[in-house]
Amino acid sequence: MKGIYKSKAFWMLSSLVLSFVLWIYVTSVESDEIRQTFRGVRVELVGESVLRNSRNLVVTDLSTNTVSIEVRGPRRVVSALAPEDLSAQVDVSKLTQSAYASMQYTVSYPTRMDTSALIVSRKVPDTVNFTVSRLNSKSIPVRGRFEGNIAEGYTAEPVVFEPSEITVSGPDAYLKNVSYAWVSFTATDVSSTYSVETGFTLMDASDAAAETEGLTCSADVVSATLPILEMKELPLTVNLIYGAGANESNTKVTIEPSSILLAGDSSILNAMNNIPVATIDLSSFNSTYTDTYPINFDNSLRNVEGITEAAVSVEVIGLETKTLTVTNIQCRGVTEGYEADVLSRALTVRLRGTAENLARVNENDLVAVADLTDYTLSTGSNIVNVRIQVDGALNVGAIGGPYTITVDIRKQGA
Repeated sequence: MKGIYKSKAFWMLSSLVLSFVLWIYVTSVESDEIRQTFRGVRVELVGESVLRNSRNLVVTDLSTNTVSIEVRGPRRVVSALAPEDLSAQVDVSKLTQSAYASMQYTVSYPTRMDTSALIVSRKVPDTVNFTVSRLNSKSIPVRGRFEGNIAEGYTAEPVVFEPSEITVSGPDAYLKNVSYAWVSFTATDVSSTYSVETGFTLMDASDAAAETEGLTCSADVVSATLPILEMKELPLTVNLIYGAGANESNTKVTIEPSSILLAGDSSILNAMNNIPVATIDLSSFNSTYTDTYPINFDNSLRNVEGITEAAVSVEVIGLETKTLTVTNIQCRGVTEGYEADVLSRALTVRLRGTAENLARVNENDLVAVADLTDYTLSTGSNIVNVRIQVDGALNVGAIGGPYTITVDIRKQGA
């Protein structure tokens, strides 16, 4: 026996027998049929490009992105597989219209190995559900707001967006829910026009963020501009034409409102100190005057408070009136070669002044003067305005005009 164990031929024969037995074992084990479940197998849509490019359709709302598959087959083949080696393929190339679809899928294996003996014994789920939607486009408005704060003494106009509209493209199923693009931006103590480029959020009709899967926009950002205007409060004023005893010392003016708040370009506002609303001749009334006037200003400015009219009251204090008749009526400025005859013999006028000054005036101190300079080459009877002169008394004048007379103009010698 010791001779046999030491024999080279014995060991060669033993190795050959052992190898054969091992081969038989391995072959029998690897050829055994087993079942294995692969979870997380990705769903793959086949023919999407055909669907999109030829029919303007796209798949949306896929019910699942992964499936579980049980595979039965030889141990050596099944054991060599991993979930990422498999895919669940859904052929959508034959679909022709928008609809809800439920389709079965086929399992795809790696091309590097022989999988002809493999059998799919179970699928979970068995089908994949989805929606086929038509691709479309629509324009939506850009809306938004500034969420910072404006510096004191300034005001902001509505935000301007560029572009003001965005074109959104994608499946009808998602596109129909998009109503507008929302922009919000912020800054602190803004005192001049502020601009920023920023992204936006697509919103639905209920002001909630819309689903954006599969949607594309004509722009990724918008320019948001917040126009800033300076504000300035300007007093309202009245231009007074003094006369007939009325002057700064005895005239009281009340304007309601006394000022208005305007907003606009700083260069325009800085050049303004007040806003005149009226010019009032103090000789046009006895002692009090009231009226309402529009408040006018540069069209580029904004009326912050919205007040458009001012009520003006004027009171002449401490003066009295007196009525006299004027008989001294004269014409001046008669065109050469013409002559004028005054047809009016007398004119009743009302004078105003202090009691003391009025007492010094009588009818001989009054002259009514008609200026005929503008009546060049005019002939016939004309009603013309006259100016009342008061000689010999200071701070006394006629009020309540205009006063008129009738004059007959003719060529000399006619």
